[in-house]
Amino acid sequence: MKIVDLHCDTITELEKQHKQLRKNDMNLDLLRMKEQGITLQDFAIFVRMTEYKNVEEAWQYTLNICKFFKDQMAANKDLVSQVISYKDIEENMAKGKISALLSVEEGGVLGENIERVAELYKQGVRLITISWNFENSLGYPHSLTESTEDKHLKPFGREVVKTMDELHMIVDVSHSGDGDFWDVADIVKGPFVASHSDARAIEGHSRNLTDPMIKTLAEHGGVMGINFFSKFLGHDGTGSIDQMVTHIKHIKQVGGIDVIGLGSDFDGFGGASGVRTCEDFPKLFAALSKAGFTDGELEKISHKNALRVMQDVLK
Repeated sequence: MKIVDLHCDTITELEKQHKQLRKNDMNLDLLRMKEQGITLQDFAIFVRMTEYKNVEEAWQYTLNICKFFKDQMAANKDLVSQVISYKDIEENMAKGKISALLSVEEGGVLGENIERVAELYKQGVRLITISWNFENSLGYPHSLTESTEDKHLKPFGREVVKTMDELHMIVDVSHSGDGDFWDVADIVKGPFVASHSDARAIEGHSRNLTDPMIKTLAEHGGVMGINFFSKFLGHDGTGSIDQMVTHIKHIKQVGGIDVIGLGSDFDGFGGASGVRTCEDFPKLFAALSKAGFTDGELEKISHKNALRVMQDVLK
C-alpha cells in the first residue's frame, strides 16, 4: 500500500545529530521507507524560536537545513527526489522513487518580511506551518491555559496566508490557535491542511481539531494527518493503535473519509506510541481493516487524500 506522511521532524534531527537520511537509527530512513512503500514524505524544518537570539539567526538556521536537505537529496538520488509540483510526484511514482516534500514548521522565521515567503518557495518549500507553540509575527498558537477563539491572525499573518495561496503553497494549521484556524479557513478558498493533528472530541488537547473545524477542513477539500503522539491521542500516555483507530473513526463520522490522512510526527516526539517507526505502518492499517474500514477507505487514508490536496494546490 502506498503511504503519504504529512509530517516528520527527521531532517532537522538528522542535521542536529550528524546522521544520514539513507540509513540511521531514528524513526525512519530511506531504506526502511522504500521497504514500506512510502510514496511521499513531508520533511519539516522545525525551528524552536527560543533557541535563537533573534529572528535573523532562526532564518539562517532555516536556510542551513534547506541546504542539508538538498545535500541529502543529492547523496541519495537513486532512492528519493525533492518535489515542488504534483507533476514531480507523478514522475517519481513512475520511476519508483520516494518523493520528498520540504516544509517549514514555524512561520515565525519570516519575521515581518513578506519576501521571505518567496525565498522559501525558491528553496523548494511547499508547505508552511503558521506557528509552533509560541506567539509569532503571524499569529497565535494553541494554548493549554486559555481560549484562543478570540485571538486572530495578525495583519502580517493574513498577508502570509494570501501570499502562500497565490504561490500555490500549502497552508498548515497544526499548532494554530482556534482563531487563527478560522481566519485561514476564511482566506484560503481551496484546500489547506492540519498536517499532524487529532480529534479534540476524543482527546481534549488544544492541539487537536474540534468537530466544526474538521467539518470546515473537509468542506475545503483539505486533510488532517493523524498525529501519533500519545498526549494528543489519549490520557493514558500509550499512544496506542486502538486510540488512533478511535480518532480516525470519529473523524470519518464528522468530516467523512476524504478528510483523513497520516501525519506521524516521527522524530518529533518521545514516549510510547503504537506506531513508533515507519516499519509499524502496517499495524495501523491492519487495525483499521479489523475495525471495518474497506480497502478503498484505507487507500484514501494512506495516500489518496493527501495526494489529492497536492494535486489541487501544487502547480
